[in-house]
Amino acid sequence: MTPWQEFVSTHTEGGVLDGVVARVLPFGAFVEVADGIHGLLVTDAAPEPGTRLPVRIEAIDVERRRFSLVKA
Repeated sequence: MTPWQEFVSTHTEGGVLDGVVARVLPFGAFVEVADGIHGLLVTDAAPEPGTRLPVRIEAIDVERRRFSLVKA
């Protein structure tokens, strides 16, 4: 089982995780929530890289291997 498959088999939409901001973009930030697993946090006020914060899984797109996050 790949890390992505393991992640989606153990986490669901609405779940809250601790993450670390990996990269900040104009429309949000990529947050690492597990080793090598990143989700997109859409926010107007993106935190600095390296910031640890609680996030909630808003949506999981298994086919595209993506998920979106919101601040918890």
